[in-house]
Amino acid sequence: MNMFNSKYIILILISFVSFIFISCDDTQSIEDIDKLPIPTSNVSFSKHIYPVMNVKCNYSGCHNDETRAGGVSLTSWSNATDPRIVVKGDPSTSLLVWTIDRLPGTKWMPPNGYPGLTDAQRNGIKTWITEGAQNN
Repeated sequence: MNMFNSKYIILILISFVSFIFISCDDTQSIEDIDKLPIPTSNVSFSKHIYPVMNVKCNYSGCHNDETRAGGVSLTSWSNATDPRIVVKGDPSTSLLVWTIDRLPGTKWMPPNGYPGLTDAQRNGIKTWITEGAQNN
């Protein structure tokens, strides 16, 4: 009876640990992120902008802390609001917006061959910048 209880407890512990590891996986697919609604106001960095950047900019291996393609990392709010790429309150002068809008004379982001941003994602980034690029 005692040996049965020990095996049962071990099984419960293994199940619990497995559940923790599975539930902590915060990776999202491109399809999931493209379905994420982004409001037209009160855009949150943590809820709306970071998930897009994480899947489409960081996860691809381009703008993470290790590679920093073009000298840019988008792995955190402080990186994403680097004054070289974002002018808080003014998306029209923000390099980040120029690149995602693929304006002539800029390096287009994401580059051809990588999953592009949806209109909602581009508009969400612009709204977030217009609203002050807050860490919210």
